[in-house]
Amino acid sequence: MRRIIVSVLVLIAASFIMYVLVANSGNPLSDLIGSSSPNKAALIAARTAQQHLNVIPPLRWGIWLSGVGKCIIPVGGGCDLGTNFQGQPITILLPAAMTSTLQLVTLSFILAIVLGIALGVFTALRVYSGFDYTITLFSFFLYSLPSFLMAVLLKSFIALGYNNFLQDAHIPILNLVIIGVVLGLIVQLIVGGDLRRRAIVFVGTGVLSALILGGLSASDWFTHPSLGPVFIIVFNCVIGFVVVSLLAGLKNRRAILTAAINVLLSIVAYYSLQSLFNISTLGTILTLAVITLIVGLLSGYFVGGYDRGMMMRIGALTGVLSAAIVLLDRFVQSWDSYVQMVGGRPIGTVGAQTPSLGGNFWISGIDTYTHLLLPTISLLLISFAGYTRYARSGMLEVLDQDYVRTARAKGLPERTVIVRHALRNMLIPIATLIATDIGALLGGAVITETVFAISGMGALFNTGLQITDVNSVMGYFLVVAITAIGFNFLADLAYSALDPRVRVR
Repeated sequence: MRRIIVSVLVLIAASFIMYVLVANSGNPLSDLIGSSSPNKAALIAARTAQQHLNVIPPLRWGIWLSGVGKCIIPVGGGCDLGTNFQGQPITILLPAAMTSTLQLVTLSFILAIVLGIALGVFTALRVYSGFDYTITLFSFFLYSLPSFLMAVLLKSFIALGYNNFLQDAHIPILNLVIIGVVLGLIVQLIVGGDLRRRAIVFVGTGVLSALILGGLSASDWFTHPSLGPVFIIVFNCVIGFVVVSLLAGLKNRRAILTAAINVLLSIVAYYSLQSLFNISTLGTILTLAVITLIVGLLSGYFVGGYDRGMMMRIGALTGVLSAAIVLLDRFVQSWDSYVQMVGGRPIGTVGAQTPSLGGNFWISGIDTYTHLLLPTISLLLISFAGYTRYARSGMLEVLDQDYVRTARAKGLPERTVIVRHALRNMLIPIATLIATDIGALLGGAVITETVFAISGMGALFNTGLQITDVNSVMGYFLVVAITAIGFNFLADLAYSALDPRVRVR
């Protein structure tokens, strides 16, 4: 309760500073003063009355704060965050803007955390190797790029380049050779070892990648992509193998059985649910997702024996990831129809969706994906670089602790030492970073949304600041500030869950 009270006081003080700064940053009547409208005086008077511009900013903040108070204690008309210059209530603008921004930042944020922590841990386990040096160089390069430059580069070279490539989707032999050489150089740096091993990896990677890309180009796969049952079966088996390897080890028969059950069920679902997918809606997919999760947990519970918790995690993770591959195949089946509907240029560069597109759930899903792909990658790469560095340094510090050496001395498998002992304690500083980054991501999306013309929180803030529309800016501020303060509070509580020695007092 003490932390909540302090957070509320911080929010009130910060809102006062923000309100006064924005109110004094420009003239909110400048567009009307410079207009040639015959009723200019009436328009100025109307905006002055609507926005309380005849009141000094500190007192105007008090009026705004009383409206915010009604959102907490609905008295005298309910929640009131004011209106923008067009007379639209901020309470109506905020949900739409938040939806667009959350679509943009959620996936990139989750992927940045997962990939960043995973690569950070792997580089720490192979410290000062070729893999470590390669990831370090790559992450520092991404970390140094400004977000607007990353967005523009992606827009120019990936969106426009790939759309042009689809007009004649055949890769020349010279390009195949260049791609093979580049990939071979990167992979041999990651693998490391002596010169002979590097040479074998370089040649093998280069030849294999060139053959795969050449085969895809010759079969016209880029224009008419498909996955098919063979890919589904093989990839789902790989998912089960990786999950068991990381969480339990390949010697754990119960873990293998749990993963195998969920992989088999996903393959059966692939064949049996195709007709249902043709008429599916978002509600249908969410229902299937919940069923998949429940089945994964139950399979782990009944097979688990003495370690039901671990088996339930393996079952749920394997089931969800395998189901995601099945859904991906169904989206790919609709790719040809979508490309024809958008005129052969599927990767969007403006907005969050194609206006008046129409189509079923799968077409709409592909349209949302293609429009959010580039901004998501832009935010992902920048955030991912920071998490990689923090995870690497945190894991290196934890591996030097006495309890890790004790766990190894007791004869525990290295996987158990890393996953159950070192990783959990390494996540404590990452929890703080995640909490602060959530607010920063919502605020940092201003530039990305501007480059890709997405009408989200960033557009609301940017437009309001340019014309000194204080209510729009303060709506943005409320969301970002409450999110940052709330997640910092949750991070403090997460410390005690990650480390029982920590108690929040």
